[in-house]
Amino acid sequence: MKNTSDAPQPASGGANPFQPGTMVVVTLANPREKFWGAILALSAEGLSLRGIELVSFEDLVALVKDGEPFSLGVVFFPMHRVERMELDLPDGSIPSLSQRFTAKTGLDPATMLSAHAGAPERA
Repeated sequence: MKNTSDAPQPASGGANPFQPGTMVVVTLANPREKFWGAILALSAEGLSLRGIELVSFEDLVALVKDGEPFSLGVVFFPMHRVERMELDLPDGSIPSLSQRFTAKTGLDPATMLSAHAGAPERA
């Protein structure tokens, strides 16, 4: 079980923390996949996310660190595929993926994902 007492809490207490721009890890069903990225939109119909498959995280970090070009996907997942969505937060002494990304690249992933928001990309 996660100890949430040390986790950052939403500023307004009961507000929905899953807002556009929030970094999350999403677990999908049929097929089972995991994605890391920033929420673009969340509705009853589904989730729009800018990010990458979790299995590609280290490859993305290496590309960014080396100054190589990279492309972040913009994807829509129908809500029936979304099994779980969690905030990208540290777990005790284990850093979040965003913290790991920043430590290795010197860049803030939320800012980086926002900077790519205006550029059209094809998956």
